Amino acid sequence: MKIISSIEELRDQMRGQLRTAFVPTMGNLHEGHLSLMRLAKRHGDPVVASIFVNRLQFGPNEDFDKYPRTFAADVEKLEKEGVYVLFAPTEKDLYPEPQEFRIRPPDDLGNTLEGEFRPGFFTGVTTVVMKLFSCVQPRVAVFGKKDYQQLMIIRNMAKQFALPTDIIAAETFRADDGLALSSRNMYLSPEERAEAPRLYRTLTQVAEEVRNGQRNIAALEQEAMAQLRTNGWQPDYISIRKRSNLQMVTEAELVQGEELVVLAAAKLGITRLIDNLEI
Repeated sequence: MKIISSIEELRDQMRGQLRTAFVPTMGNLHEGHLSLMRLAKRHGDPVVASIFVNRLQFGPNEDFDKYPRTFAADVEKLEKEGVYVLFAPTEKDLYPEPQEFRIRPPDDLGNTLEGEFRPGFFTGVTTVVMKLFSCVQPRVAVFGKKDYQQLMIIRNMAKQFALPTDIIAAETFRADDGLALSSRNMYLSPEERAEAPRLYRTLTQVAEEVRNGQRNIAALEQEAMAQLRTNGWQPDYISIRKRSNLQMVTEAELVQGEELVVLAAAKLGITRLIDNLEI
């Protein structure tokens, strides 16, 4: 595996490659990330991964400096997966001058759910993804469904800008007890780790009630958040939305069988976890 930090060297290395599959990451790789590499390998060749902790998507009170960086271990894992190139730019490599041009998602998609609680987050995400796409020029790129809203925003961005990159969605990789794998899980204490699967169980319960005909969406959401609070969580939201655009669902759309997804974000101790489940 070649480890490259400069954009110029990356372009030299990738010249003539027409079927590149790309997996962008912020490092601290776990089995969920590695499953993305395997999916990428099925959709293209060669596979390029990136590791870059993107300052633009961190708010002023978020954990940019504390975000876990495990580069040597990450390299070993990627080599075992047969990744061809690891693009690991420094901030100076990727942002040689202040990144004053930004990609801003539309308000109805970028300022709801995660966007409401993390202002500017998706502008940081879409800006760095657009820049990474420009550097790698992939034929396909793989993103996990765990970050459901992010996946939708990037997919819409690629479509509206007519990017020559197909966005592949990967199913959420879970531990045996249902907890979605995340780099931030390492912040959980042993007691919190034992409690953490409740988030997925709660989503499963909500989804089951919707499938069984429950139509009072607001009551379902409030009841689910109350259950989390009773068990020591601080929920930001549990929300049932339309899969197509993440907007709220109407009674008529429920009756017509609109495809839905229930999304959640909640703090357990100091750790903020997100998850979702398609209904």
